[in-house]
Amino acid sequence: MNNKKKNRLSFKLSLQTRVVLALSALVLIQTALLGGYALSHLASTVEEQIGLRALQMANAVAQMPAVIYGVKSRDSESLQTLVETIRKTGDARFIVIGDTQGIRFTHPIPERIGKPRVGDDNEPALKEGKSYISKATGSLGPSIRGKAPVIDRYGQIIGVVSVGYMVDKVDYIIDNYQRNILFTMLIALAASTYFAILISKYIKKLIFGLEPEEIARLFNERNATLESIREGVISVNADGIITTFNRAAIETLGLEPNQILNGKPLREVLPNTNLLEILESGKPQFDHESYANQKSIIVNRIPIIDEGKVTGVVSSFRRKDEMEEVSRQLTRIQHYAETLRSQAHEYSNKLHTIAGLIEIGATEQALEIIGQETQDHQALLHFLVDAVKDPVLSGCLLGKFNRAHEMGLKLTIDQESRIDVLPPHIAAEQLVTVLGNILDNAFEATLKHHGKEIQLSMTDLGNDLIFEVEDQGAGIPPAEVNQIFEKGVSSKSETGHGWGLYLARQIINQLHGQIEVECPSKGGSRITVYLPKRQHS
Repeated sequence: MNNKKKNRLSFKLSLQTRVVLALSALVLIQTALLGGYALSHLASTVEEQIGLRALQMANAVAQMPAVIYGVKSRDSESLQTLVETIRKTGDARFIVIGDTQGIRFTHPIPERIGKPRVGDDNEPALKEGKSYISKATGSLGPSIRGKAPVIDRYGQIIGVVSVGYMVDKVDYIIDNYQRNILFTMLIALAASTYFAILISKYIKKLIFGLEPEEIARLFNERNATLESIREGVISVNADGIITTFNRAAIETLGLEPNQILNGKPLREVLPNTNLLEILESGKPQFDHESYANQKSIIVNRIPIIDEGKVTGVVSSFRRKDEMEEVSRQLTRIQHYAETLRSQAHEYSNKLHTIAGLIEIGATEQALEIIGQETQDHQALLHFLVDAVKDPVLSGCLLGKFNRAHEMGLKLTIDQESRIDVLPPHIAAEQLVTVLGNILDNAFEATLKHHGKEIQLSMTDLGNDLIFEVEDQGAGIPPAEVNQIFEKGVSSKSETGHGWGLYLARQIINQLHGQIEVECPSKGGSRITVYLPKRQHS
């Protein structure tokens, strides 16, 4: 039960509170230990220092010629005057001088002069000639005393000097020191708490205000995310040491599975990598084609910037054939959607016309439109099924036919056109991208120049697949022929255009084909594509 309560309490406390409490507790323990040690040795140290002070004063008084002469001549009056002056200067409680019989020559209370001393601690000084410190109870109470023998010039012990400080005054001094130590401990604890708060705030800032539990959860989510995605992910720090290398990266690069790569230099794992160049340049790379494990991969490399400095690089990559498969699926869906949209729009217009004719009683004209529409559509379908064996390419052409009709244009397909089974190395989706973008460009050029017809012919006779598209646009100046295939070049002012012909030429180059642009004398432009039926090694 107690453990559960502690756990609940710990989770309720923020990281900042826990850091402050931990650092404050640490300083409190250290201060308590040091303070306790100081206090425990304080009394003995103070008593020792006061005893040494009393002893030094006693030795000094005992060696004074005036004191030696006064003791020898038993001149209490002169001795009393002398030592009282010394006592007040040295802040001692008493300075008592006595003879070898224990009779006082001086005393802070004059009435006690000439009377025997109290406190039986003079024997070592009188018999052995020693100077020492003692703690005894005299006529004034408990005191710490410094004892020194008075020795004449013949070496005879003729008396003893006793300098004393009362124990209660020593205790008072000790109490003052203790209060100072305790005050210093409180100041240290307060200062440590203040600095603990500053440190905890700094730590909190470094970890973006997150709690340890949140960091642990995010770390687990990060690992789960890296292992679940199909893209390979590699990251390195500023020294080129691997910090992330997920399973997809290991599989794509054909490395030994189940090995731990984090913490290793990237050069040891991938000697020919260009990833470390980003550490020097600090410039990202997007959609860069590279080769690894005898496979073509598409790579993105992004530097990690912290306060203007490159602290690492993250690279994500995926096999190009996988991306092309996704692209092919998207192309299919796009053309299906375009075909359906065009047909829906066209049939909507036809239905409105038919409905109007029926409503005014012109049933014969309505039946004629229905028959004509069915006949034209069926004729086109029969031609495409017979002339183009690939359903994806047929669907693309049907969609473009409807799209042209919707735009008020006419797409005429040469009746002699034939495309049989496609070669294995040419995907239907690649042809759709090439032909679709060229036709779209022809539609736009013809419509802009107020033309009406776009002609398409295609054949697979001979060693190449040949596609020819002729429009009725304004034509293309010879100086601009190469520019229209560059990335981002478009006649439209809106952003997001200028990619169609660029992608078309990229695919044609990949298939080792050619593209020709001509401007016939009658106007418009003619684009011809040649794709080898035999795969180049």
